[in-house]
Amino acid sequence: MFQRPRGTRDFSPAEMCRRLALEKLCDEQAARYGFMRVATPTFESLDLFTAKSGDAIEGELYAFEDKGGRPLTLRPELTAPVMRMVANEMRQTPKPMRLSYFGNCFRYEEFKTGRYREFWQYGCEIVGATGPLVEAELVAFGVSLMRAAGVEDWSLRIGHVGILNDLLAGLNIPDDARRDVMRLLDKGDFKGLKDKVDSDSAAALEAFASLSGGNDVVSKAREMLEGMGVATASLDALAEMLCTLAGLVPDMPPMSIDLTVARGLDYYTGMVFEFEVPELKGEAQVLGGGSYQLMQLFDLPDLDPCCGFGLGFDRILLALEKQAERLGREEVVPGESSGPGSLAVIPFKIDANNVVSLVAGLRDTG
Repeated sequence: MFQRPRGTRDFSPAEMCRRLALEKLCDEQAARYGFMRVATPTFESLDLFTAKSGDAIEGELYAFEDKGGRPLTLRPELTAPVMRMVANEMRQTPKPMRLSYFGNCFRYEEFKTGRYREFWQYGCEIVGATGPLVEAELVAFGVSLMRAAGVEDWSLRIGHVGILNDLLAGLNIPDDARRDVMRLLDKGDFKGLKDKVDSDSAAALEAFASLSGGNDVVSKAREMLEGMGVATASLDALAEMLCTLAGLVPDMPPMSIDLTVARGLDYYTGMVFEFEVPELKGEAQVLGGGSYQLMQLFDLPDLDPCCGFGLGFDRILLALEKQAERLGREEVVPGESSGPGSLAVIPFKIDANNVVSLVAGLRDTG
C-alpha cells in the first residue's frame, strides 16, 4: 500500500469545498482593495531564495538539480517569486502595482499540527509605493480578511523596524550586532540581550521593550527616544499610519503597539505587523507582513521599499475548524457548500431522453 509523503495531506470533496470557499472569499476581499491575482512557477532557481534569506535556508528547502545540472528548489514562500516576476516581466507596468497570489509552498521541517511540509499561502504585495497610507491600507486589508472569514478572538500586534534601527543607532550598537539584538528583542530574551550589548544599553532596550499597549505607546516612546537624543522620524511615520488606519477601519478592535516586533527577517525596513489566534497556541501566527526591501536583488532599487503580507491559509482553516467545533457550528467557512451531494432515488419510471434534456437545460442556466 502506497502512503502519502510525510507532512502532506489529501483533501476530500467536503474539505475542498471548504478550501475553495475560503480562497474565493480572499479573492473577493482582495478585489475590494484593488489587488490583481498573479501566479508563479512551483519551482524556482535555488539562488533566488539563498540571495533573499542566506545560505542557511537551504537545509529547509526541497532543493535538487534538474537534468541539465541547474540548482532548483520547490518554492518555500511566494514573495520572492512574485518580486522575481515583477523584475522579469513587469518592469514597464505602471506603478504602483497591487498583486495578490495563492499557491502551495514547500519546506522540509518538523511536521506537526498547523505546520506542514506542503502548505498553502495567500498573500499580497504593493510594489512601487510605501509610506503610512499604503501600510494602513495593507493592515486594513488584513483586518477585512480575518473578519470576512469569520475568525474570532484574534489579536493584532504592530511595530516598526525603523524605530528599532533608530534606537540601536542612537545606542551605538554596531551594525553587525543589530540583527541578533533585534531577534532577541522580538523573542523577549533579555538574558541573551545582556550578552550582546553593554549593561546600560541592555537596560535602555529592556525599558523600551516594556512599552506595549494601545496608541498611548507612541507618546511614551517619543518621550523616551527624545530623552536619549534618538531620531523620531520613523515613530512619526508609525503615528501617521495608525491615524490613517483608524479612518480606514473605524471600528478597529483593540490592538497592541509592540515596538520590538521585528518578524525575524532581515529585509523588513518599516512597519511590521502580525495577526495571531491564541487558540492555535504554538502556531498562533496566521498572517504577517510589513514594509521591506527586496527589489535591489533584481537591480530595481527605485521600487524599494515595497510592502505586503502572507496569510497562512491552512492555519486560518484550522482556527475556523476549532471555532466551529467549540461553538457546535456546522458551517466552518462562510458560504461553504458540501456540493451537490447524493442523487435522490426517483421512485417511478421516467423517460431517459427527457432526463438528459432536463439536466442539460438546468446546467445551461447555471
